[in-house]
Amino acid sequence: MSDSSLRDLRQTTGDAETPQPRIEFPCDYPLKIVGDAVDGFHDAVMAILEQHAPELDRDSVQVIDSRNGRFQSLRVTITATGDKQLQSLFADLKATGRVHMVL
Repeated sequence: MSDSSLRDLRQTTGDAETPQPRIEFPCDYPLKIVGDAVDGFHDAVMAILEQHAPELDRDSVQVIDSRNGRFQSLRVTITATGDKQLQSLFADLKATGRVHMVL
């Protein structure tokens, strides 16, 4: 596969080929966090979210159970302030061992 067949996702400004960030911070950043529907999952995820996004409104979090009730997802929008915040958030969610996926 040649380089010319790959889509270039960089945005350019003017004559210079300066890659632009894909996300401009701060911004609203929607998350869907999926894990097993067990006691403590919701509380563990909320504690991590509040640590990384203290302005989080608990009332805006949507909790959705899977069709068979085995899994649960939390849908929330945080105010993302930068890559470092998001990377730390994802690492802490993964470290719980309870989170299967973050979309």
